[in-house]
Amino acid sequence: MIVGTVRERKNEEFRVALTPASAGDLVCAGHTVLIETTSGVGSHYPDEQYTAVGAQIIATMEEVYARAELICEVKEPQPSEYALMREGQVVFTYLHLAAEPEVARVLVESKCIAIAYETVRLSNGALPLLAPMSEVAGRLAVEEGARFLKRPGPGRGMLLGGIPGVPPAHVLVIGSGNVGRNAVRIAVGLGARVTVVSNAIDQLRDLDQQYAGRVETAISSRGVIADLVRTADLLIGAVLVEGQRAPVVVTREMVRTMQPGSVIVDVAVDQGGCIETTHPTTHDEPIYVEEGVVHYAVPNMPGSVPRTASQILSPLTLPYAMSIANLGVEEAVRRDPALAHGVNVYRGAITHPAVAEALGMPYVPLEQAIAGAR
Repeated sequence: MIVGTVRERKNEEFRVALTPASAGDLVCAGHTVLIETTSGVGSHYPDEQYTAVGAQIIATMEEVYARAELICEVKEPQPSEYALMREGQVVFTYLHLAAEPEVARVLVESKCIAIAYETVRLSNGALPLLAPMSEVAGRLAVEEGARFLKRPGPGRGMLLGGIPGVPPAHVLVIGSGNVGRNAVRIAVGLGARVTVVSNAIDQLRDLDQQYAGRVETAISSRGVIADLVRTADLLIGAVLVEGQRAPVVVTREMVRTMQPGSVIVDVAVDQGGCIETTHPTTHDEPIYVEEGVVHYAVPNMPGSVPRTASQILSPLTLPYAMSIANLGVEEAVRRDPALAHGVNVYRGAITHPAVAEALGMPYVPLEQAIAGAR
């Protein structure tokens, strides 16, 4: 199969879907690998490292799309890519279609096969391709929150961990999944006062045992969140519902009760955001102030650490890409239910029930879509 990777077009996105090591593995398996020139430079992988493992460097994105049967990317296709996708071509990337209805429309109209990293799901419910970026984003959430609590800028001018005689900042984490747990790890390490709110009692129990009383925990409810938001110096939104738009758990009225210069980091913004006052920002303009509170809401947070992120993402997505390349997409999804669960669009049909519900579009079971396309 011909496998292609193009340079990411999303603002300030420097990750790369195929590192030279992954490209080399595909070449060794007998596949042709096309890399748009400079695709890896943002992660410090020059073109020469790709040619050294047998990949071909291609001058333009258009040529990669025209030749490749499988396109591996990091973020959802951007407007410059819309017209390049074609019927039957496989696009394998993060999609987050619940928050990207226009991308969903384009994918459906192109009749390509779109597989989302974030909905590949194992039998135990784990999301193996979302988890590593959630870990990165959770850790970055505290780093960025601590950065914007400082001056110069609109933050409160606080040191997250405090000093003797001055109490530490209060970090409120809403959600106890991969993002939440990693945010807690960094916040505790920096000496903050940390509270976690979640409706997953087992996860709260694990956090309580792991941190031996250094983390406060609370079962999620509107009233509990409203009370805790008032005292939060840094609020981290870490709520995920697979395939769906993130539920809004912090209202504008709650944000108004926060102290001026407090900081919100809404990690769920790539799924629409879990805080009413957030809207997407970018790495070059990451914050804005609303209701007197600093908001950081960059959808592609791990893009700020592209070397680290690419080094973990590429080898984890490679086995699935290799399966598609070796077997063809139809046989690959038949053999691997986890990969099948990742298929969001199949030749004009929405094949993930949660995505279809979020978009208000008809849902077609994957088996039915495949049968109808034959």
